[in-house]
Amino acid sequence: MKKYHFTLVDVFTDEPFSGNQLAVFTEPAGLSAAQMQMIAKEFNFSEVTFVFPPKAKGADHWVRIFTPHTELPMAGHPTIGTAYVLSARASRKRTRLTFEEGVGMIPLSIEFDRGKPGWIGMSQPLPRFGPTFNERNQVAKMLSIDDKAIVPHLPIEAVSCGVPFLFVPVKDLRSVQTIKFNLEVWDRILKGKPFDNVFVFTREAVHKESFVHSRMFGPGVGVQEDPATGSASGPLGCYLAKHEVIHPSPRAEFVSEQGLEIGRPSSIRVSIGTDQGKISEVVVSGKCRKVGEGDIEL
Repeated sequence: MKKYHFTLVDVFTDEPFSGNQLAVFTEPAGLSAAQMQMIAKEFNFSEVTFVFPPKAKGADHWVRIFTPHTELPMAGHPTIGTAYVLSARASRKRTRLTFEEGVGMIPLSIEFDRGKPGWIGMSQPLPRFGPTFNERNQVAKMLSIDDKAIVPHLPIEAVSCGVPFLFVPVKDLRSVQTIKFNLEVWDRILKGKPFDNVFVFTREAVHKESFVHSRMFGPGVGVQEDPATGSASGPLGCYLAKHEVIHPSPRAEFVSEQGLEIGRPSSIRVSIGTDQGKISEVVVSGKCRKVGEGDIEL
């Protein structure tokens, strides 16, 4: 029997028991993909990460990311949380790291506060805008809200910065807070589509420092509701820039609040840069808090 050590961190928060939970295995040598998948299912967090030596030149680490149901090519809070764990353990403080993930190289920047990692920024791939989804009444039924609550002048649109999400703009905070996600409708209209992760947002927010209030539902990857979704927050910024809700000239920053409805409040900082009117940089940042560590025995 062999022990595999893990560290537990809460991501996109500096308070314990909020943000998005993550387990990080920094020495997983010997684990198969099937075993890593079983470990992720055992934790039942949104994601679990496993850190290996890099395969590609220029990378510091190869990071594999698993949800309870599948391996992901990239994800936001696992990337930032893993960088936090590695930076906190390192004897030499490095302000930049590069992870090799399924989508390629992911650069990270680390700010230190009294020797401990503080804000960690993740550069994401540039956006790919997918199709719009025109069945607004079906989307409203899926969310159990009035179809008039969906913003009429903004599209329901798929956007990806590595992982695709379907973005649904809603008029008011109350409608977003009262969502009851209907899996039967999701099965009928979205299951099996590349953009079956559903990200809902509104410009009304609970906290004055927040620009948007967000929720993410990912039944296709085994996540009923995610407390904080970094891989969707970058595309959210790109969606807002494309449709002129924000005006990055050359840069715009904002905060997305998420996870309040499920008791795990999160704060995600998004920065969108442009060059000659085109999106040229997508950065998602957050803080982390270590909450524990332990071992899995196999």
